[in-house]
Parts: sequence; C-alpha cells; structure tokens
Amino acid sequence: MEAIQFVGTSPQDLKNEITADVKVVLNDFLKHYKPIRPAEYLTRQQVAKMFDVDLSTVHNWCKSGKLKPLGIGSRVYFLRTEIEASLIPLNQ
Repeated sequence: MEAIQFVGTSPQDLKNEITADVKVVLNDFLKHYKPIRPAEYLTRQQVAKMFDVDLSTVHNWCKSGKLKPLGIGSRVYFLRTEIEASLIPLNQ
C-alpha cells in the first residue's frame, strides 16, 4: 500500500482541493443526469374527464385501437404518456 504525504500543504488547502474536484465531478454528473419519472396510470374515468368525453367514447377509442388499455384484474388503466402520444396535430 502506498503512503501519501502532504508536505507543505495546510489542512485548508487540502480541503479546498478536494472540494474543487468534487464540484467538477458533480457538475459533470448533473449535466448528463436525467431522472426517471415513474409511469403515471390513469383510469377510464380520469381519461374521460381529461378529454371531457363520456366513458362510452373512451371505450370506443379502445375498440378502434386509438388507446391501448392495460389491465390488472377487472381494473383498466392507461399510461399517460401513451395517451399524450396518441394525440395527432390537426393543422400541419
């Protein structure tokens, strides 16, 4: 194991050097860091309320393939990101 000697370096100088290096590494990390947002699931009622439509319209959108429902047991959910992706621009 190597021995490191700090000859002529005060404790404050050592602290400043370490702090500066840590700041550089943290700033580089934060530039490339993209937090992962948890998936948000919506119920049929929430989707209907979001678009101000009836539940039967949400059901028809599912049958026609416009929305992709997910289920667990008898519950039906929709990923918010997929709902937002299913919207199409009208005037291009």
